[in-house]
Amino acid sequence: MLPSIESLRCFTAAAKLLNFRAASRSVALTPAAFGQRIKQLEEQLGTPLFQRTTRSVRLTESGLALLPAAERCLLAAADCVRTGSAGSRSLAPMDVTIGTRHELGLSWILPQLDTLTREQPQLQLHLYFGSGSDLLLRVRTLEIDCAVTSTRFTDPKLDNIRLHREDYVFVGSAKLLRARPLTRAAHAGEHTLVDIDADLSLFRYWRDAPSGGDRLAFGRIVRFGTIEAIRQRVAAGVGVAVLPAYLVRRELRTGAFERVFPSVVPTHDFFRLVFRANDPRRVIYEAIARTMRKKPLA
Repeated sequence: MLPSIESLRCFTAAAKLLNFRAASRSVALTPAAFGQRIKQLEEQLGTPLFQRTTRSVRLTESGLALLPAAERCLLAAADCVRTGSAGSRSLAPMDVTIGTRHELGLSWILPQLDTLTREQPQLQLHLYFGSGSDLLLRVRTLEIDCAVTSTRFTDPKLDNIRLHREDYVFVGSAKLLRARPLTRAAHAGEHTLVDIDADLSLFRYWRDAPSGGDRLAFGRIVRFGTIEAIRQRVAAGVGVAVLPAYLVRRELRTGAFERVFPSVVPTHDFFRLVFRANDPRRVIYEAIARTMRKKPLA
């Protein structure tokens, strides 16, 4: 058991005054209560801290060794009280590394850094770019502090705050779809599906939607690891893909991309700010999340 702050306060008073009666008055305790505090501390530490006679009180070697550490502990406790009562303006400077996907980081998080720093001036923010599963692993293993991702997880050691809903669309380049239409399930064999991984993490949003399903048997499936790479390959006419709606908004507006099977509305997900469940800085992440929610997805 750790010694209490009050026991250390009594000890330092006695060490400085070398008079238990005077020391008890200085901390507003009766002599009996004061003596009990010192006795408890000595029992906890397993060593006498004072040599007492009817005429004098002296520190033992153990007491002399303890005094500077006890004083530092009391100063730290006082700092805790001041910081806690003063609010976030008195928070000590701290570094926070936010993990993000490449395309989301550049288009949505990077433009917010000045606002985030202005609202949380004690933070020095850093960015780490990676894939969804990589981001979750690095948060869990303390390599980064938090991450913005829509990757699903069930890890009880992680917690999250929702930021924005993420909608998806099944698209192909207009040029490709004019040359090779994809309006019936039978047409899928003439097309390449572009996705992130072998689990088809993007296509599942279409597959799991009402009227979606496993009815499309594509001629080929290729994996490119990151969403921006997939968007570029779709733009090049290499294949079709399910992509976040915010990322292809311009291409759909200009007609460069067209929706595939537009009657099927893919399921949606959420961008979340993910952090360790036991992280004591949750209040910091909540403040970051409040700021991020104000900015629509690019």
